[in-house]
Amino acid sequence: MPRRMLLWIAFAVVHVWVAAAGWWMPNQPMGDVNLVYETWSTRALSGEGIVGVTEAWVYPQLALVPMLLTHLLSGIAGYNVGWALLVTLLDALAFRMLVGDGRSRSRRRAAWFWLLFAALLGPVGMYRLDAITVPVAMAGLLRLATRPAAAAALLAAGAWIKVWPAALAAAAFVAMRRRGRVLAGALVASAVVVVVVVAAGGAARLFGFVTLQTGRGLQLEAPVSTAYLWGTMLRLPGWWVFYDTDILTFQVTGPEVDTVISLMTPLLFLVIAVIAALGYAKARRGASFVVLFPPLALALTLAFMVCNKVGSPQFHDWLIAPLVLWLVVDARRARGPAAIALACAALTQLVYPLLYTGVMFAEPVAVVVLTLRNALLVVLLVWTVVRIARAPVRARASAAAELSPS
Repeated sequence: MPRRMLLWIAFAVVHVWVAAAGWWMPNQPMGDVNLVYETWSTRALSGEGIVGVTEAWVYPQLALVPMLLTHLLSGIAGYNVGWALLVTLLDALAFRMLVGDGRSRSRRRAAWFWLLFAALLGPVGMYRLDAITVPVAMAGLLRLATRPAAAAALLAAGAWIKVWPAALAAAAFVAMRRRGRVLAGALVASAVVVVVVVAAGGAARLFGFVTLQTGRGLQLEAPVSTAYLWGTMLRLPGWWVFYDTDILTFQVTGPEVDTVISLMTPLLFLVIAVIAALGYAKARRGASFVVLFPPLALALTLAFMVCNKVGSPQFHDWLIAPLVLWLVVDARRARGPAAIALACAALTQLVYPLLYTGVMFAEPVAVVVLTLRNALLVVLLVWTVVRIARAPVRARASAAAELSPS
């Protein structure tokens, strides 16, 4: 059997399995799709209001587009199935770009990693908005060396769906010599979104997703929440888990929680700035793009995860694109981070949806699993920063040559 055909059979099996698992696993892994995505998009289609335009919204405005597109497929078997089909179709397009004719061993290896990661992460990786951004980011990264402006435009569009692809665009701006093209592509794509939103009357709510996220508390699964979760498990006075009805998520509270909340956003920007500065210093000294860019992209993405007040399980979708690229261009250095990421994906599926009731009630087994997952995220961030710091400096080859598959 041709290797490419085997990959596509595995692609189909993994996507069918993950989609089906959403129906029988506990704790509503498809909940966001039918409870909020369908509601928001149905209201927009019926003229009852457009989130992000007529009212404040926690997501950037382009996030509504895939929710609306799902209605085109919902006639097959309902909105949930329509969403799974949309994610699968977009993944297939990016998977085709990655695998190509199937002759590249590094690309085949990266494709297998993607499929294994998706299977280990489970249905939360498909039935959330983040799943839409994975193929968009993948397409952008795979075209970055040859078409930097178009690639940056794709990454910017992804960031207007869910903010995290901005980390990939920032890494490209830092690591590439053709920074002007990267910046131009991102600005043009963003300008189109801004013009459309403003023309629709949403100027006052253009950046509402930023202010709403900044003001929220500590989500239960976030790395920073680990200490509060242990305090709750140990039944310490003043430590507990509660459900926030405004943003529909479980959060933690305890001593000095307001101080911690206020510090997290500045800490996030500080860590991002330090990593970007380190990457820029390496780029200025002639570090190879193929050695510098993948860990830089992954480190900036991980900064968004580790230093975030929100720790939703679907955030692990973000690891796929930078690690796939790293495996394509430099598999030897990518193997360790890829192995840790796979462990994070498996532990995340245990946390949600399988053990989530135990997490909510701070039961020991669930708390230990979540703690291990969060610790591995920190380890992965440190590992990638060390890789950036150790990137050898020399005269750089062109990015297009360096990103050629091995």
